[in-house]
Amino acid sequence: MEPKTGESSAFLGFIRLAMTLPQTTAEAVKGKYACWKASQLLIKDRRPLGWRESSAHSIRDQLERLLSDRSRVGDGMFGKDERTPLLPEDRHIVKQIRESVLEANRSNITRTKAYYDCYREYPELHWSFLAHMVSRNAGWNMTDLKGGLLSDVVTDPLREDMYQMLERSNALIFLDAYPQLLLYIHSRKLGRSLFHLLPEFRVSAFMRPFWERFWIERDSALLAVGLIINEQNYIEGRVIRNSYFQKNILDSPVFALHGRFQMNQVIFPMLVEPQATVQNSAAHQQEPSSLADEPAAEMDGSDEACSSGCRGMVGLILEHFSNLEERIGFGKALYAILFGYKDVLAGVQSFAAETVHRGSRQEYWPKLFTSSKKAALNSAQESQELLKSEWLPQDKRLYSPTLNEVWQDMPYEPVTRYDWFKSKKAIDQVARPKRPILIEMTHAHRYAIQKTALTHDAERAVTKTAEKAH
Repeated sequence: MEPKTGESSAFLGFIRLAMTLPQTTAEAVKGKYACWKASQLLIKDRRPLGWRESSAHSIRDQLERLLSDRSRVGDGMFGKDERTPLLPEDRHIVKQIRESVLEANRSNITRTKAYYDCYREYPELHWSFLAHMVSRNAGWNMTDLKGGLLSDVVTDPLREDMYQMLERSNALIFLDAYPQLLLYIHSRKLGRSLFHLLPEFRVSAFMRPFWERFWIERDSALLAVGLIINEQNYIEGRVIRNSYFQKNILDSPVFALHGRFQMNQVIFPMLVEPQATVQNSAAHQQEPSSLADEPAAEMDGSDEACSSGCRGMVGLILEHFSNLEERIGFGKALYAILFGYKDVLAGVQSFAAETVHRGSRQEYWPKLFTSSKKAALNSAQESQELLKSEWLPQDKRLYSPTLNEVWQDMPYEPVTRYDWFKSKKAIDQVARPKRPILIEMTHAHRYAIQKTALTHDAERAVTKTAEKAH
């Protein structure tokens, strides 16, 4: 099947990229070695995840019984008609939470901040910090669509569709998860459990056992796994299986090649160096473990970016975005990276605390990106500039705008009411997260930017050739 109209130039750009990749093979090999070496430092000092298998076993039993009851009496028992009338004070809490959700769900910027505020006030809500960092990545991906590299590669219709899919996923997860977090916060303040109110926010019956157990034991890892499973299932039917997004994005050649070239990355920038690295500074200076370890220059005028940039980053690459099981495993692995290693958590927490999220990649790499369009590089040979040195001169950095500069707040559509929890498959996924070993992503992320630049330059060459032909 030939690429659809509007995708052909981007598709040709990816083909040109495939032909050009051997030029950067040496850098890729170097990056793999650097990833392995830096990862060994980062994973030395582990944090206990605090997983209680007895609690997980109890929740799996509860979920089994829940499914059994549902199959016996039907879904009606979980519907609105079966809920008991609310007490006046509960009605007031529900109203407060709905108003808070509506206010905080305006954009990726407000959602990302709301997640962090929850975690900062109640650090046992591990998932909220994970959601904060993943939401930062969603914001960066949104602004990429109108940044210096992708703006010439992705056509206007595809760009709008991709933004809508990213925004809708981000908004829907927040719409489902944030009321749960606020219910916990209200419960803490009142000193009594409010999780009988979960159905008021159309939260799946799957989540109630997790919250009730968390209220008693504060098992942060178990709750995080429950929320990861829940939220990925929540968007599966509403976004991933949406016929429009399937046809226009997920089944497109551009999206398929994007995954094949391993450009679907989630990164967690770190602002402080690992203790193991500091203790071995002499060896570290001789052979830097990441690109970000090189001396950093001053910012190019952004007061919200850290002037020195991040001190490396960790993360993973998602191979198959459309696969539900892979997304759940991916989320659990990200959680294990973030909360399973002391140096990682300290570094990412420092970055989050000191770096305001605006959606620009300048926030973590000010020596490679700029949020100023006037000061940005505008060249048909951006890949060549990136190959010349690790960082870019002040007047040749890549354009990465802030979110509010390039996208307007988008009201979300009404959400259909249904509970996704209908099979035992989700119960089997309630298992201890496993810590990945190769977690350092600085070189891999830099290499992905290089590949995007090669696509950009190839597309510009195609456009220039077409113009000459006419």
